[in-house]
Amino acid sequence: MTDRVVQAALKLVLEPIFEADFEPVSYGFRPKRRAQDAIAEIHHFGTRGYRWVLDADIEAAFDTISHVAVMDRIRARVKDKRVLMLVKAFLKAGILAELGDHEHTHTGTPQGGILSPLIFNVAMGVLDEHLRAPWKAGGTMSTESRRASRRRKELPTWRLVRYADDFVILVHGTEDDALALREQIAAVLAPLGLRLSEAKTQVVHMAQGFDFLGFRIQWRRKRGSDQ
Repeated sequence: MTDRVVQAALKLVLEPIFEADFEPVSYGFRPKRRAQDAIAEIHHFGTRGYRWVLDADIEAAFDTISHVAVMDRIRARVKDKRVLMLVKAFLKAGILAELGDHEHTHTGTPQGGILSPLIFNVAMGVLDEHLRAPWKAGGTMSTESRRASRRRKELPTWRLVRYADDFVILVHGTEDDALALREQIAAVLAPLGLRLSEAKTQVVHMAQGFDFLGFRIQWRRKRGSDQ
């Protein structure tokens, strides 16, 4: 109980710091954000030409994320050594096995821990920032005219929607564009100690449909119309 109280207190300290930096493309375990908001975002872009979807799954995300990568991200914003020591102690706390043995944890963040979702979002900020960068001021997708210019040159535009370790990338382009993004994402995740599941990560068309956060999402023609 003492450990969970300390985790909750640490979350109260860290969350406002990192919330100021988090990109609007992530919805999981964040204040005033929920799964329905993520689905609404997919609906918004899915009806505006983003027809190809990279439906991604990370293998054992909470178990394999690199402690070094996590601590580097936290140190970039937090300088208090006492706070950093607590975060590191939380990551290294280990696991009590069924037989009562204590197993050391060299990677990962404890699932069910109060602090785990925040720590995971901090680490996954690398992916959010990478895919969000072209949408920011001055970026190649920052205005409608720039996005239209890319499409005239047969270059794709994309949008990330992430909920903790579940995410989809909506692509306004071709299937090949979505497959190329898959390779790009794999390279971004590798330094975090994460990798995409070969079996569960797929590229699908909106017409085929896909499952996300318990919802079935599929692009269909509205009955009785050409929309």
